[in-house]
Amino acid sequence: MRTGATSRAIAAVAAATALAAVCGCTVQSPGPDGRPRSPVHIEVPETGPPGARTSAPGGAGPARTPVRTTARVLWSRGDSGRDVRELQARLRQIGWLFDGPTGSYDDLTEQAVKGFQGKRGLPRTGRTDTVTWQRLLRMTHEPGRWELYLIGGQPAGPPDGRCLTGRVLCIDKTSRTLRWMVDGRTLSTMAVRFGTEYTPTREGVFQVYWKSRHHVSTLYDSPMPYALFFSGGQAVHYSYDFAARGYAGGSHGCVNVRDEAAVSRLFAQVRVGDRVVVHW
Repeated sequence: MRTGATSRAIAAVAAATALAAVCGCTVQSPGPDGRPRSPVHIEVPETGPPGARTSAPGGAGPARTPVRTTARVLWSRGDSGRDVRELQARLRQIGWLFDGPTGSYDDLTEQAVKGFQGKRGLPRTGRTDTVTWQRLLRMTHEPGRWELYLIGGQPAGPPDGRCLTGRVLCIDKTSRTLRWMVDGRTLSTMAVRFGTEYTPTREGVFQVYWKSRHHVSTLYDSPMPYALFFSGGQAVHYSYDFAARGYAGGSHGCVNVRDEAAVSRLFAQVRVGDRVVVHW
């Protein structure tokens, strides 16, 4: 006659056998203590990189390995465009960048981003990732039009209808650009700035009446190289101040050109008698 302990052992094996039939596992024989072994053996795989600690200090149990996520890089050195220009404008707002915006992610922009990242405990990569960008957005405001185009680069607007025939310097006060046009075709475009509120650049249709390569203003004692005079003392000319300060300054009524190489080529092509159209 079976004892009660033996009966209980047999019943446990029968239960394990039934579970195995359901689970598709192999039934294990009873252990040395007479108790049935578990028919299911579960192994918990290690998490984290090879060599990472998987247990808490002192053997207190498994410890969770932190997952390190890498922020996505938005822009880095060599990139260009409107978004890079906004990045530079925002860096200027908080004093990390003094040149530009140029729209090109150059070495100065990279150094500015590194400084900004280091100051805030972020990895100093010089690349603008999503974390860096969000931090910068929280510290700055949406840059205005002329913050984005502080030293030029604003796309030219459609040419005025008076610029579509003949040889014309088509000067747009809205986009702050000058188009050099011949028979409706744009040969070159450059950034310009105008007179201040108290010395405004005149609007209308004029003609180039005098060219002066090394001109110096007798009224203001300031250099006006590559001067193309079109209305009294007002002329299109290269401006050292515009090149250095951008739209932070202004002229005494002249049309200042920032790019010396561009205005040098323009001076060589324009003739006395060519039209000048200044418009909004």
